[in-house]
Amino acid sequence: MSPTPKLAILVGGGPAPGINGVIAAATIEAINRRWKVIGILDGLKWLELGDTSHIVELEIPDVSRIHNTGGSILRTSRKGSVQDPAICQLIVDQLQSLGVTALITVGGDGTAGAASTIHRYAGGAIRVVHVPKTIDNDIPLPGGFSTFGYQTARDAGVSIVERLMVDARTTGRWFICVTMGRQTGHLALGIGKAAGATLTLIPEEFPDRVTLDDIMRPIEGSIIRRLCDDREDGVVVLAEGLAEKLDPRELGGDEHVERDPHGKVRLQDLPLGLLLRRRLTDTFAARGIKLSIMEKVVGYELRCAAPNPFDAEYVRDLGFGAMRAIDRGTSGGIVCRSAGRIAVHPFVQFQDPRTGLTRVRYVDIETKSFEVSMSYQLRLRETDLADPARVKKLAAATGMTAAELRARFTGYCPDTP
Repeated sequence: MSPTPKLAILVGGGPAPGINGVIAAATIEAINRRWKVIGILDGLKWLELGDTSHIVELEIPDVSRIHNTGGSILRTSRKGSVQDPAICQLIVDQLQSLGVTALITVGGDGTAGAASTIHRYAGGAIRVVHVPKTIDNDIPLPGGFSTFGYQTARDAGVSIVERLMVDARTTGRWFICVTMGRQTGHLALGIGKAAGATLTLIPEEFPDRVTLDDIMRPIEGSIIRRLCDDREDGVVVLAEGLAEKLDPRELGGDEHVERDPHGKVRLQDLPLGLLLRRRLTDTFAARGIKLSIMEKVVGYELRCAAPNPFDAEYVRDLGFGAMRAIDRGTSGGIVCRSAGRIAVHPFVQFQDPRTGLTRVRYVDIETKSFEVSMSYQLRLRETDLADPARVKKLAAATGMTAAELRARFTGYCPDTP
């Protein structure tokens, strides 16, 4: 009689709404198919140390009502140096010592890469399927489908920005709202567009290297347009990834830039909003205009929100699909839902052939969807600068001459979409 197969589940990277739903769906489906299930706590943190004591056995009563809760009952961690062959082999050895037949990993691009490496080192002895999650929405899933957690994070972010917009109108001030999004602007754009923010700026709009002034100028133009309409309020949404394009000297030098265990800049610790607030306040003060500007970071409060109905349903599909594929002998890929189908696509489909790392899905700024977003933002445009009467009015409202206004913004304003 063959031994009962055993499934292990672990979570890596940052939290995202819906993690518990994946754990629940995979666990219930596995037990229904007569598998044993264990949860590995803190991602790969302990396995890479050769420690197999941080595990929990999972039964249906443990997970049956967790699908609508935030956070992760298995916690999560960014640790796990699978790039080191010795450590990766140790992780595989520890999984095998636990009798693990299959592994479901839940995480973003880094965890997907780790799962791919573990799959390769296991050599077929352990089936590996990855469930993609990130509120950044930057994994290139088939059909442009969102990663789980993104829709809930956007919902939560929109609620926050809408309240800031009311506060801004009520008190006559501006808010600079910095959202998560390491390299891409999906979350910032989704929040800003849905909330109707005054202006949204994302990394994809800018070249590889920018100055603080490059980022400040469209915000300044937006404020000028509002002042011309006798309003002193607005909300700007920025993707935190803009800070990664800045020269470290703009942020106070490399010694002020903290990095995580993987060498990535801790964007949440960079004072992008504060720097812009100070620069904008000083710029307008020099023109005799006093502005009230506040900065607000919107990030950690999005990640452990309870999943909205979209994500709660979505993650059940993904957890079920991952376990069903494993039970049928599938290994070495990412489970996706697209066009009504749930399937596991090979890891290589998501990898950059040059680096082997998971490819990044950027916002396509050539799409109609992005054009619509731009159309409803309050930006200073080339058409404004081409109208002498308009330029005169804008300049008069902001303590500048017409010549100064044109010199400041010519070449930096988008055409009317």
